[in-house]
Amino acid sequence: MREIRVWKNVGVATAALAAGLAAIPAQAQSAPQTDEPAVTEDIVVTGSRIRRNPLDQDKPVVMVDEAAIARTGLSSVADVLQRLPSAGGGLNTKVNNAGNIGGPPDGTGVSSGSAEIDLRYLAAKRTLVLVDGLRFVNGSAAGGIPASVDLNALPTSMIERIEVLQSGASPLYGTDAVAGVINIITKQSQQGLRASAQFGTYRAGDGHTQNYEASYGIQSLDTGSSLVFGGYYTKQEGVSTADRDISQFPTPGATSCAAGGCSSATPNGRYDVLGQSLTLATPVIGRRPVLADYRNYSSATDSFNFAPFNYLLTPSERYGGFFNFKQELAENVNLRAKLVANHRHSTTEAAFLPLFVGPDAGNGNLLDTISIDATNPFNPFGVTLSSGAGGTPANYSTVRRRFVEAGQRVFTQDVDTMSATVTLDGSFDVGSHKWYWDINGVYGINDAHQVFTGNVNAANLARALGPVAACTGACVPFNIFGGAGSVTQAMLDYVTFDERDKSKQRLWDFTANVSGELFDLPGGAVGVAVGYEHRDQYASYDPDPIIVAGLGADVPTSPARGGFNVDEFYGEIRIPLFAGKPFFHLLELDGAVRHSNYSSFGSNTTFTASGLWKPVPDLLFRGGYAESLRAPSIGELYAGPSRFDATIDDPCTSAAGGSFQTNPTVRANCIANGVPASGSYAEPTGGQLGVFSQGNTTLLPETAETWTAGGVYSPSWATGSFASALNLEVNWYSIKLTNAIDSVPATLTLSRCAFNADPVSCAAITRTGSGTIASINARLLNLNAIETSGIDWTVNFRSTEFGGGTVGLAVNAAHLIKYNIVPPSDLNAPTQEYAGTERGSPDQAYPKFKLNGTIDWSARSYGISFTGRYIAAVDERDGVHRMGNVFYGDVQLYLSPGWMDNRLRLTAGVNNVFDRDPPQCFTCDSANFDPTTYDLPGQFGYVRLSYGF
Repeated sequence: MREIRVWKNVGVATAALAAGLAAIPAQAQSAPQTDEPAVTEDIVVTGSRIRRNPLDQDKPVVMVDEAAIARTGLSSVADVLQRLPSAGGGLNTKVNNAGNIGGPPDGTGVSSGSAEIDLRYLAAKRTLVLVDGLRFVNGSAAGGIPASVDLNALPTSMIERIEVLQSGASPLYGTDAVAGVINIITKQSQQGLRASAQFGTYRAGDGHTQNYEASYGIQSLDTGSSLVFGGYYTKQEGVSTADRDISQFPTPGATSCAAGGCSSATPNGRYDVLGQSLTLATPVIGRRPVLADYRNYSSATDSFNFAPFNYLLTPSERYGGFFNFKQELAENVNLRAKLVANHRHSTTEAAFLPLFVGPDAGNGNLLDTISIDATNPFNPFGVTLSSGAGGTPANYSTVRRRFVEAGQRVFTQDVDTMSATVTLDGSFDVGSHKWYWDINGVYGINDAHQVFTGNVNAANLARALGPVAACTGACVPFNIFGGAGSVTQAMLDYVTFDERDKSKQRLWDFTANVSGELFDLPGGAVGVAVGYEHRDQYASYDPDPIIVAGLGADVPTSPARGGFNVDEFYGEIRIPLFAGKPFFHLLELDGAVRHSNYSSFGSNTTFTASGLWKPVPDLLFRGGYAESLRAPSIGELYAGPSRFDATIDDPCTSAAGGSFQTNPTVRANCIANGVPASGSYAEPTGGQLGVFSQGNTTLLPETAETWTAGGVYSPSWATGSFASALNLEVNWYSIKLTNAIDSVPATLTLSRCAFNADPVSCAAITRTGSGTIASINARLLNLNAIETSGIDWTVNFRSTEFGGGTVGLAVNAAHLIKYNIVPPSDLNAPTQEYAGTERGSPDQAYPKFKLNGTIDWSARSYGISFTGRYIAAVDERDGVHRMGNVFYGDVQLYLSPGWMDNRLRLTAGVNNVFDRDPPQCFTCDSANFDPTTYDLPGQFGYVRLSYGF
């Protein structure tokens, strides 16, 4: 489907859609200049492939146009979409997941620097992103094989508007459209120049953001051709965790490491050797340490505060361009071509590398088996510290050293994305009925490279810590015992390396569609659409060869590659039963079906049915049922083992918070699982444990059933008297997803082993001789059911003109009734109820109520608006902490002088004008708040100069 080609007049069509469906209002502005006459024919709206009046839409659609995006002052379309109350967050540039905590246990990779959209809290991989109704290549960031589009790969200068279908739509669009569809509509026609330049910054003086956009359009009625092309450049500087109060320590509100959460890997080292736990009182530089230099380690006073060495807002530099070209080949035949190209340079950052060596280090590679030889010139203990790997009994547990000499861990991504589309489309008549056809070809590629500075080669480190006689050639004996500053440049040069990872995703997509009218019924013509799609997807992830060999000191991961192809046939029908009758101003039935044949798992058929009833012209009721499908992604099928460092507690610990000392059943089960009976295993709670995920080629597709019902009231009595538009809309939804692809939660695995002695769970846990967890197996499975339901409200009002302008009010709210994860019965685990809670690890809040509201005064020469955003309180799942209600306020004003026909506009605004901090989160992985839901601390001000809008 070539969705955008039917918009004969952008100004008329956008106004119609905004009046009936918009959740965010458009500013008053002159319509774009066009040489084509305005028409009122039916059009294609996201959610159907059959042309219809956009005000008679049988599915809930939200529209966000250029003006609404500009009103936010944000430079990323993902940030704009994530503000929708129906959105559940997703990755954005506030997420500093540098890969240092590993890939998420869902097989989809890290995606550092990417931005995604998650509708209905069902994860970004269950929201389909289209560009002009066609698929776009998935993103990657050299951290795995993600299953969703990186919205940062789409040039903002090409976007005319975004249509958000908030319902399952697999029968219409294929896999992934479980929670809904984001359809990004690009500029197809434009006359002349449009350009803007914006600069913004936080009041604290950081996070400077520059954004420049330009597009130019040419149309020729004589030749039947049109061209729109443009480009953009965005540079966002970082914000450090050290520069906000909320993130200066790992525990919210703490002023020292005594509150917990700091790291046992310290610059002066922690040495659990020969039955002791020691650290250096002060660094020893220039000589060999002696035993008198050491004292007992104290977690309260000696642990390392890593919190100030991260980003709250990650630096990101993006630029790209596009062109859309149309040529009339004949009276009813058109050739169209579109090219989109984008480059992203982004950075994430973590504290200095925590180097863990020894049998309890939990790296899962050579570092766990290193013995530190007695002849190492810096070994103060006079004996070889044996890991037990060579048959000699282990006499040390771990040596932990914060590798400050190598500098902070810096992860730099360079990502290139290109998508090319060619379309032939046209129309023909069959009797008195019009038919339309189109043939589309799409090729897309996403190529990502990441460089990680400051990693350690475990093989070189083992040689440098081993027998000094074997440390020859380039080898330099390594000093792991001298504390901060004792590692020389020569030592660094030998053991460190720059890790270079890369990933690639490729898309080939071919579609052919025909739509038109068959015959007339009392309510109008019966419309149909049929089509075929062939899609081929391939992806690869190639970590650095040293990582593949298992010799890195940071999070281990594995290469992966694979792909699949699919052939699909679909059909859709619209049956208008009645129109213009008493009590039946309009009655319509709609249905669609799609049959898919995947190379990865086989065949599947989905269908949808919906109805629309307008008893009177002002009132519309609608409802529907849809089946949806999500095929296993390439990463879920083929990802190799990868570790995720999850912040979870082991019930087998003897430390405070564990159950080993207080529960005889737990004690017996933990001993059977490898925990020493003496109770010597005392891992502190709140630490990170290694969870190893892996793809699974036997995965089956996820399926979902979605029910929707709603109504729209557009009172005609108000229109013309005091309102140019007034609409009130309510929509209810219920989604049940089965066969959800996931891994058994590590907390459940630990609990079922400790409390129930479940043999499958216990077998998934690997412990060292001291009882320390070396790994938890979390291979992907078709596992849970997800059940969610809620109600959305929308109010849109625009007054008639008075005083030279109009007043507008737009309110969009979402009430989450439930969000439950239901484990399979054989796990014998309770249903997890998430509505009204903060999940944590990975971060995600599930507020029961969210609301966005904007009130504005808009005229041709000036205007002002206030946007309020409300997020209801949530409870953290530790059962102790609560994150309170949050209300953000954004203000914007603009001036547009009449002497330039109001085509030049100066805009200024402040986001978070009340300086509201996000609520503190004690269980979140990020910097003590949830970046998927809440704004960065601080006020953000901006100024923008634009022309031609």
